[in-house]
Amino acid sequence: MTQDPLHALEAHYRSMPPVVAMQIRIAGFDGERLRLQAPLATHVNDKGTAFGGSLTSLMTLAAWGLTTLQVEAAGLDAEVYVADSDIRYKAPLRTDLEAEASLAAGDWAAFLRTLRQRGRARVTLRARVPLPDGGVATEMQARYVAILRPSAAA
Repeated sequence: MTQDPLHALEAHYRSMPPVVAMQIRIAGFDGERLRLQAPLATHVNDKGTAFGGSLTSLMTLAAWGLTTLQVEAAGLDAEVYVADSDIRYKAPLRTDLEAEASLAAGDWAAFLRTLRQRGRARVTLRARVPLPDGGVATEMQARYVAILRPSAAA
């Protein structure tokens, strides 16, 4: 990749109109975890708390972004998709949204090796939206699939 990976990820996000409307920003990336933030004012429901669909979307985008960053850092050109997810809403959130995604099972090296060998691979990630007091508002476990683009597989 010729540009900074986080700028490239931001460009991916900006290419999707629904994501632009969410007003998300990348809050941090340490190589293993990706954090995204969004303002509560853009995601508030009729109860004055964060809308459940927004919480799910932010976690989905964080995990998708983390998988995309790992694939691109390995020099691979692949499409990344969410295959399935399990969401748990645990408590209402009354502040700005922040989702953090990380690897839940397996390891990136095995995922990337499988992607190179077979042209497709899957990985399990977890994401969570913390509460200001240290609890968890929402958590997700999801499987993501990467499929090499035809030009990359040749």
